[in-house]
Amino acid sequence: MPRSTRFLLAGFSVALVAAVAAQASLLAQETAKPGAPSVSKVEPPNWWVGFAPDVMVLLSGKHLEATHSECNLPTVKVSRTQSSGGGDYLFIWLKIGPDTQSGTVVCRLTTANGATSFELPLAARKPTVGRFQGLAPSDVMYLIMPDRFANGDPSNDEPADRPASHDRSKPRAYHGGDLRGITDHLPYLQDLGVTTLWLTPVVKNATTDEYHGYGAADLYAVDPHLGSVQDYQELVAQAHKLHMKVFFDAVPNHIGPKHPWVTDPPLPDWFHGTKEHHVESFAPVRGSFYGLPDESNHDLFELLVDPHATDRLKRNSTEGWFFGLLPDMNTENPIVAQYLLQNSIWWAETSGLDGFRVDTFAYIDRKFWTGWHAGLRKLYPNFFTVGEVYHPDPSVASRFEGGQRRWDGVDTGLTTLFDFPMYFVLRDVLLRDAPAGRIADVLRHDSLYPRPNLLMPFFANHDVTRFASEKGSSPAKLKLAFGLTLTLRGIPELYYGDEIAMPGAGDPDNRRDFPGGWKEDPRNAFTAEGRTSGQQEIFTYVQTLLRLRRDHPALQSGALWHLSSDASSYVFLRETEEERIVVAFNKSDKPLELKIPLNDTPARGVTTATSLLGAASATLRRDEITLSLPRESLSILSVQ
Repeated sequence: MPRSTRFLLAGFSVALVAAVAAQASLLAQETAKPGAPSVSKVEPPNWWVGFAPDVMVLLSGKHLEATHSECNLPTVKVSRTQSSGGGDYLFIWLKIGPDTQSGTVVCRLTTANGATSFELPLAARKPTVGRFQGLAPSDVMYLIMPDRFANGDPSNDEPADRPASHDRSKPRAYHGGDLRGITDHLPYLQDLGVTTLWLTPVVKNATTDEYHGYGAADLYAVDPHLGSVQDYQELVAQAHKLHMKVFFDAVPNHIGPKHPWVTDPPLPDWFHGTKEHHVESFAPVRGSFYGLPDESNHDLFELLVDPHATDRLKRNSTEGWFFGLLPDMNTENPIVAQYLLQNSIWWAETSGLDGFRVDTFAYIDRKFWTGWHAGLRKLYPNFFTVGEVYHPDPSVASRFEGGQRRWDGVDTGLTTLFDFPMYFVLRDVLLRDAPAGRIADVLRHDSLYPRPNLLMPFFANHDVTRFASEKGSSPAKLKLAFGLTLTLRGIPELYYGDEIAMPGAGDPDNRRDFPGGWKEDPRNAFTAEGRTSGQQEIFTYVQTLLRLRRDHPALQSGALWHLSSDASSYVFLRETEEERIVVAFNKSDKPLELKIPLNDTPARGVTTATSLLGAASATLRRDEITLSLPRESLSILSVQ
């Protein structure tokens, strides 16, 4: 294509449409000679000018053993190429000069048997204002499984290439929820009081039962059950208009079993092992290795933080195929690492999203995370990443947070972690009669984290039994779970539907459809009129807590101080320069009266206590506060 006739793109959306169209047509080939090269897919499908100057393009096709390659723009140079052994893939490293204009670069490949070309649209970047925002202490995250939230576009319920994949009567089939359904209900979420959405993976999967999104078959496409890239862009844009944020669920650890790479990898060491020969992700020793119970519901990450553990002991966690099924990416290979980093950058730049929730964080070599975060932060300084380390011990979990180097000298770069130690304790205290003082014990370990005030406390997510369905649960205890999660230090995370006490046993029952997200639903719990009295009671309580947190900076970022802790109660102070707030929790089935000395505490000298929530009464006298706490209650008081 002569430079004078290049198709100039008006903006990013046009570039993306051009990229999709170019790939849909399979890129017109220049020769039909036997053994001639052909290109069927280009990754990434587009890029940007005035951005990262180097981009690695992965071409899929046939007979791609290029002997020469060049592009039609003098400002875009091919720095090197690398073909896979069978010629099904070709890696091309491009240097995009600073003077390159938006448009479409056409690169020609020559092999011993012919030539072909591929196109890479290059767009101008959108303004960064209001995009890539990260999180603030005032934020509250809300986890949504898109297929189970709301059906905004019934036309995508059963894509042509996935017959019999949609059936709401089957727990593991697709149910029809999609990105438009979430966009349609942003006002509901704003009214509830959450500020940030974390969506489980939206990338394309390839089977009828991977509605959850964690079995990727194409890392550059939205699953057709959920909509399109344009639908994802619209969701992020509309959320930003409402001053809400969106987090992308990134899964660099593994892909799905139906990804084309599984039978035909781009490089021999693209994965750890092969489909036929690989190790599983389970630790090779039992908990008794460390004197722990042999049976637990979490992995033995102690091995990964132990400076005395051998590589043999760690290998299953860092190289094993997840559950023995999901192919484990070889992130130690620099080409794999670059592919995964570019993919994350592409999703960020494509949509303007605000951060990443990072799945299976502990299962990946720590040095990969150093490079991945460095690459992201070079382009997005405010980007926020939250890692999943499913473990109850703070001394183990804290090892994975960024901002520190311990015995291995590696800083992962991770902004923060989901507070799994607090999750385990909240459930034990509220449901299994553990002492309330264990909450203070978890907080005691905050000194292990570089940024404990950014930890994400939660009591539920998509991998565990719904709180409302746990043995020993009750509406009162569900309120206590919300009350503690939304008043303790950190940025809270809530799970969709818990605000209306949705029930659900283990996976997939804990991932039920939100009532009212489908036009055929008999009740619409997105509205007050459609909720039962019990649902409305919980919803109102959560909404009130979220408003209190919004209106009181001490509940967002204030220092946390223990005032009293024992088997039945925990009382703490949240303090800023402007205000002091006391939170009093009583797990007992009987009322309690506590006399708490305030000498040598930040609450010393207060003379008044005003109730903000709950039925506790307080009497202040001579640097002592007497609290009368109702049974199974959480109360919030402003003290001055």
